[in-house]
Amino acid sequence: MAVSLMRSALFVPATRLDRVAKAWASGADAVIVDLEDAVAADAKDAAREQLAAYLGSGAQAVWVRINAGDTEWFEADLAACRGQAGLAGLVLPKAEDDAALRQATAAQQPVMALVETPAGVDQLDAIAAVPGVQRLCFGILDFMEALGTRLHTAAAQAVLQALRFRVLLASRRHGLADPLDTVYPDFSDAAGLQSFAEEARDLGFGGMLCIHPKQVPVVHAVHAVSAAELAWARRVLAQHEQTGLLAFQLDGQMVDQPVLSRARRILARSGT
Repeated sequence: MAVSLMRSALFVPATRLDRVAKAWASGADAVIVDLEDAVAADAKDAAREQLAAYLGSGAQAVWVRINAGDTEWFEADLAACRGQAGLAGLVLPKAEDDAALRQATAAQQPVMALVETPAGVDQLDAIAAVPGVQRLCFGILDFMEALGTRLHTAAAQAVLQALRFRVLLASRRHGLADPLDTVYPDFSDAAGLQSFAEEARDLGFGGMLCIHPKQVPVVHAVHAVSAAELAWARRVLAQHEQTGLLAFQLDGQMVDQPVLSRARRILARSGT
């Protein structure tokens, strides 16, 4: 399965499909139409019908966050999305076991598993191992609420970093695409968003979930490959190709397999 670069995935409520065009105009790599948190219980049937019509309209393909597998809306959401040409993939919230994931992946569409609960964290390896799961992401606010962790504290930061590490480790262990970091809820705080995104990038995340169009350029700037990084990666790989060596020196630094892998990852992130 070919996996495209995904630095940003921007949510749009399923009740406001008129905002999809604006979401794409922001430059987001993916747009996620939300049938879950953004839609009240008494509006889900109407939102689902409107979304199904939109997916069949020939518009640019979007991801859809359906309702969780243990809800009364799960089966209907799957049915509305099944076979739709305008569906890029499904986002399954509150992923906790492989049963709902296997139902979601049965349609042969890529699935992003959104881990938001203690049970989901316990089952990260089982979730990541389900065929058809392309990428992991997580929701820190739901997770902290379940734990009773106080937001905006040193303790909350420790929980965030621990969860990031678990998601990253499961992604790498099972060969998934780079995971997406959780949302940054204060969309008016560009400086805070930049710092938040840089932490996840430095850990190894490929991008993040976004809730407002103006977050997209900040996230993309954080995940951009610098000219210096790109030049270094090209020189490393050129030297490897010229010599055929798996271990050599370049600029007084040892280059071996992990360094070669890093250079290839930089090229992949740059899109070259």
